[in-house]
Amino acid sequence: MLIPQGQLAPDFRLHIGNGSLDNKPENFTDLAAFKGKNLILAFYPADWSDVCGSQLALYNELLDVFAQYDAVLVGISVDGAFCHKAFKEHNNLKMLLLCDFEPKGAMSKQYGAYNETLGVCERAIYVIDKSGYVQYSYVSPMGVNPGAKEILETLKKIN
Repeated sequence: MLIPQGQLAPDFRLHIGNGSLDNKPENFTDLAAFKGKNLILAFYPADWSDVCGSQLALYNELLDVFAQYDAVLVGISVDGAFCHKAFKEHNNLKMLLLCDFEPKGAMSKQYGAYNETLGVCERAIYVIDKSGYVQYSYVSPMGVNPGAKEILETLKKIN
């Protein structure tokens, strides 16, 4: 079950998909790193799938628009750091891709965005406001790109 609007977003600490497996602090990020910004979490099933690629390409094109609403977008899947790095470079993605890899799906489970049967993230979207509260949550069918309309409408409402 997704976290409903008005609830405090659970904290997380995830490895950044930058191709490094080092446990150095600069290879990780957490919810606190985005304090004072609106945060868009885009959970997606897997790097290299057609729908995921088109979804993240759309969001990549909208990063400047999101920034106008003082928002940062991050992508999250259960793929590892090397896979994320290659996917990001191949698709010229400018957003952070975070690895919900080990323990597999731990953050996705906290956010109600993990598919136990398939062992991947659902295609879920969260908009978290500057104070850390969920303002929007939605899960799209696996094969459907949810687009950005609701994200933008939510950002307009909270700014």
